[in-house]
Amino acid sequence: MRTRKLCGLTALTAAALALELAALPSAQATGSVASGGPDPVHVVQPGQSIQAALNTARPGDTIELLAGVYRENVQITTSQVTLRGAGSRTVLRPDKKAAANACGKAGHGLCVTGTAEQPVTNVRIQSLKVSGFAKNGIWASYTDRLRVRRVTAADNGQQGIGQEMSTRGVFVRNVLRGNKESGIHIVNTNTHEAGSIDARGTEVVGNRLSENGLGVVIRRMRNLTVEQNIITDNCGGLFVIGDENKPRAGALTLRHNAVLENNRLCPASDRLPVIQGAGIVLTGSEGSRVTGNQVFNNVGKSPMSGGVVLFNSFVGVPNTQNAISQNVLSGNRPADLADRDKGPGNTFADNVCGTSVPADRC
Repeated sequence: MRTRKLCGLTALTAAALALELAALPSAQATGSVASGGPDPVHVVQPGQSIQAALNTARPGDTIELLAGVYRENVQITTSQVTLRGAGSRTVLRPDKKAAANACGKAGHGLCVTGTAEQPVTNVRIQSLKVSGFAKNGIWASYTDRLRVRRVTAADNGQQGIGQEMSTRGVFVRNVLRGNKESGIHIVNTNTHEAGSIDARGTEVVGNRLSENGLGVVIRRMRNLTVEQNIITDNCGGLFVIGDENKPRAGALTLRHNAVLENNRLCPASDRLPVIQGAGIVLTGSEGSRVTGNQVFNNVGKSPMSGGVVLFNSFVGVPNTQNAISQNVLSGNRPADLADRDKGPGNTFADNVCGTSVPADRC
């Protein structure tokens, strides 16, 4: 273990804070079905039904959404389709009419739905906005290789983007803002108690998450990476949640994220205590790596407040064999590093910080 003095922001901080989402190109279309390649493009404009186009799509097809507002709930059950909008000018919002599909009846905006026997594979969702739904903006269940890119999910009642029972997902350069529970939520299952599942390399990369309940939540998952995200102005930044079920949650990589001023107040619920000022929090994790993150000014008085916090799971399971290294932390209170469960085998090395609990963790 080595102690170093805080000597200012590193180049990584500047790079993380300068991360900008690239401008998105407008969609171009000339008809309802465009040719010019082996896979047809179904062009949809405001006033037409996205769902109707999806119902006729075959694997390999693209649904091109022109700019405008679409008021419907959308359910994708076909593999290898692409749903592509014109950036934030293509907006999916709730319809006041009764929901026509299971996705809408559940209160979600856009669903990708497979089964345990036949997952939906290789679906692409990109360059659109999903806003104002009672539950989740985008919700995926039983998928493999789902890719969500340059999507804005804002002001939804639960999660901005979430998935369960899925593998090899990629969530990149999305904007998650103002969602009541969390911006991005990756979970084994929301319906019953079960051990963690192998995400097989799922990636959460380069997203911007702000003004949500929690920024990123990884619950009962293994083999997943969260990196290069900017997570700011939430109640809590990045949460790993595990429990006593086996396989244990863990084998995660959390690296090179900027976790800044997550000081909003979320009152206690039936599942969580009061949360405020929580940067990166591990509960019940084993064998995860928290490295190279910039964690600044997360301040609160809740049990999980602080910069990087190790905390017993809600059923009392400690964190074990996690490596906390090479992070730069400052201005977090009550401490930059807080080892509050003192589980076996956790290590703290080469972190630059001012305060820790216990005192020897910096």
